[in-house]
Amino acid sequence: MSNRIPAAVLLALLVLSTTAQATVYRCPGPPVLYTDALSAKEAQEKGCRTIEGSPITVMQMPRPRTASGVAAAAPVADPGRGNEGRIDAGQQRVRDDERRRVLQTELRQAEERLSAAQKEFNNGQGERRGDERNYQKYLDRMAELKDNIARYEADVQALKREIAKLP
Repeated sequence: MSNRIPAAVLLALLVLSTTAQATVYRCPGPPVLYTDALSAKEAQEKGCRTIEGSPITVMQMPRPRTASGVAAAAPVADPGRGNEGRIDAGQQRVRDDERRRVLQTELRQAEERLSAAQKEFNNGQGERRGDERNYQKYLDRMAELKDNIARYEADVQALKREIAKLP
């Protein structure tokens, strides 16, 4: 058994040790909500219960550590606009170019799969293999190839639509 304390228990312990004197409610649901911002009527409507006894303290959890042991950095923001989470145009262009490259690679692979399946299907007249002495095995393989061709065509069309959406 692990020595780590589950996050829910840790949160409950942190929540149960505050200096606030307002009525605090514990509201059900994932995630469980601890709040003092509800009126008694609102709390009753939501099925919340009051927490009696110890005051509650809420502490912010530290940022998770990356593999290098340094706290994860916040996203690069545009300092001139004050919009949190926005990235600059150059970085977005790099991301768009990378996405386009990945989508084009996937498109090329999907087109190759489609071409190979169409060649093997040969308009429903594919060659029988040595292990297909039973004619039904041959028919089953042809039906599977036909389904694969339809799926590969849909994949190619979807990838082309995604590429067309890129700036």
